[in-house]
Amino acid sequence: MARGYQTEEIKQKLLDVLNDAKIGLSGVAIAEKLDVNRITITKYLNIFAAEGLIRQKSIGNVNLWFLEEGTEQFQFPDDYFRVKTKFIEFLTDRSEKQVYNLIRNCLHSEANTQKIMTEIIFPATDSIQKLYKDGKIGNSEEKLLSKIISNSIQILNLISIEENPKKNVIVLAADSKSTLYSEAISTAFHSDGWKVSSLGDMSSAIDVLFDLDLQKLLGKVWKQKTGIMIIVIFSDTEEGLNFFSEAVNSVKEHFEKKLFLALCGKVGKKTVIKADLISEKPEDVIQWSQTTFESLESKN
Repeated sequence: MARGYQTEEIKQKLLDVLNDAKIGLSGVAIAEKLDVNRITITKYLNIFAAEGLIRQKSIGNVNLWFLEEGTEQFQFPDDYFRVKTKFIEFLTDRSEKQVYNLIRNCLHSEANTQKIMTEIIFPATDSIQKLYKDGKIGNSEEKLLSKIISNSIQILNLISIEENPKKNVIVLAADSKSTLYSEAISTAFHSDGWKVSSLGDMSSAIDVLFDLDLQKLLGKVWKQKTGIMIIVIFSDTEEGLNFFSEAVNSVKEHFEKKLFLALCGKVGKKTVIKADLISEKPEDVIQWSQTTFESLESKN
């Protein structure tokens, strides 16, 4: 390690020196400025290049390092609102590269993945769906913007996290409109060490045999019945919530009160649906799931 520096310290110092060097710097020059040996700095330069933070360019016989175009350092938690505004702006301008750079910059700036979901991704998804419902964008554009959001979520989902075998969750969408929310919350769970089985749009599975299909899946992804299993269902309609909740409730009795059901969608006051949690807010599902896990663990 470089003189006791941590990786994030080296990253910040590298950002500072490259930001001041508009014509780039060689690896030797960077090593000298950071007071780090050449072998160590080469390792970190390659890591940060793979992350999309910096890039290398050969000029004559010299290899120079530059900040990747669009690289910016944020200060969290203060900058979440600022980033949300920029994300929606870039998204509605269909500026894909800037959208993805923004998400990478959040990671470089050590943003919390769950906060990225609740403060940036969920609001952006709400905005796109509102534009579509208000007739301000058409079906094709809604699909394009949704795909950009989905790709942004996948950037965050690639972060390697050690899973806790006691924290298990299955996430599904009852319709295509709810798919982005299910993807986003799956990534939020993943970032907190949950073992996630993300099923995406399951509207094609709406039939009388789904409960049997679900029970088979549970037997495979939760073989030892260790810890807790939460099934999270997103739906744009009450009908979707009702169908999948009935299927889950029909198999709950086989899992020793360690299987829970959370529904995310709008339910009318007169509608009766059996679930452990019903909320319109995805962030409520995240918080409730963690609280439920901790409560169950404290009893064991």
